[in-house]
Amino acid sequence: MTIPLLKYSPSSQNQRVKSFEIPGDENPPVYTMEGTPSISEVNELIWAAYRQIFNEQQILRSNRQLTLESQLKHNSISVRDFIRGLLLSETFRVRNYDTNNNYRFVEMCIQRVLGRNVYGKQETMAWSIILGTKGRQGFIDALLNSEEYESNFGDYTVPYHRRRVIAQHSMGELPFSQFPRYDQYYRQQLENLGYFQNKAPLSYLWKWQQPPYHPIYLVLSSGFGILGNLLILAGTIYVILTYYGLVNF
Repeated sequence: MTIPLLKYSPSSQNQRVKSFEIPGDENPPVYTMEGTPSISEVNELIWAAYRQIFNEQQILRSNRQLTLESQLKHNSISVRDFIRGLLLSETFRVRNYDTNNNYRFVEMCIQRVLGRNVYGKQETMAWSIILGTKGRQGFIDALLNSEEYESNFGDYTVPYHRRRVIAQHSMGELPFSQFPRYDQYYRQQLENLGYFQNKAPLSYLWKWQQPPYHPIYLVLSSGFGILGNLLILAGTIYVILTYYGLVNF
């Protein structure tokens, strides 16, 4: 039996408070397919969708989904279906799902799909259970079919960072694109493998070369050092004997 979404208490975050706002740099433009947008407006909408789902850090030519773009331009699919296709694409899975644990993946998807931060650990755990029981596609479908997504974006609007402006603050919230793509857990795994220290997986011998020195490394280094000195000494003696004609081979 599939476990339903557990209940969690929404916190009083900024995007839940409605108030009068003057449009500015911290109020992103809304990209929508409602009405009859021009070709250039549709292209801008597609570009905005890529920025929202893949973030600025992952804007690569290989991430483009040309089939989905064509279907959207011909009104064969809605904007919500286009967002769903980007989230379920192989490139999104490789660059986001495979490189993070379930908790971090849930946080990233809520930021990019619902346009807000998670309310807390309870919400992260509740959606992680959906991800664990229904899989990646079931989790993404649950987000896109949620009442919150429907009421804020619907079928024709690209998700965006809702209400970055904070009352009585000189600056608003940082864009989600400036947050690290990998969480602390994954960065620690990379550090353990040596990617941050040597830019390649560490070998045991390389680890032994770091103080405090491993006993086996000390034995090997001493043995190789003595052997090398003996070879140098033997080579020097051979050259001297050959020079004086004492050795003919």
